[in-house]
Amino acid sequence: MSSKAQKLDVLVKGKSAQSYEVSGLAPVEEEQASDPAKSKLASRANKAKIRYANTYRLEPYNRVQDYLVRNKAQAILTSELQQDKYDGASSLSLCASISEEILKAVKELNFDRYKYVVSVLIVEKANQAVEVASRWVWDVERDTWVSAEYETNTFFALALVVACYYE
Repeated sequence: MSSKAQKLDVLVKGKSAQSYEVSGLAPVEEEQASDPAKSKLASRANKAKIRYANTYRLEPYNRVQDYLVRNKAQAILTSELQQDKYDGASSLSLCASISEEILKAVKELNFDRYKYVVSVLIVEKANQAVEVASRWVWDVERDTWVSAEYETNTFFALALVVACYYE
């Protein structure tokens, strides 16, 4: 008998044994459970796990375009803050909701292989100076950042969007 025939014969005799000839699939042990919830989880675990090969690609197909991100962030800042006056108590929740909205809008642009950090700062105007600084581990060729500003008589808002390339 050939080795393929012996393998097939062994598989037919041993009913619990499984063979995976497709590359990229790995066998998973079978589990038996009496509880229906556990059996559902066990059936999911019995499916073959897909393994992806490395692409070794170091460049994104769709790079971040700064002007698109800046326009989205500026439009959101303008629409959300147009009729507001500064209120220290509500500015915390307002910053959080604006940053989530900007993050959602930037993700909809579908830039390839990027992770985003969005920070929104609202400061009351009281004849003071403000300096904002941040530090990052930075890849000059692939990472980028964008800022958008909005100013009224009572406050100043700054949105910072950082796009970090993720391999």
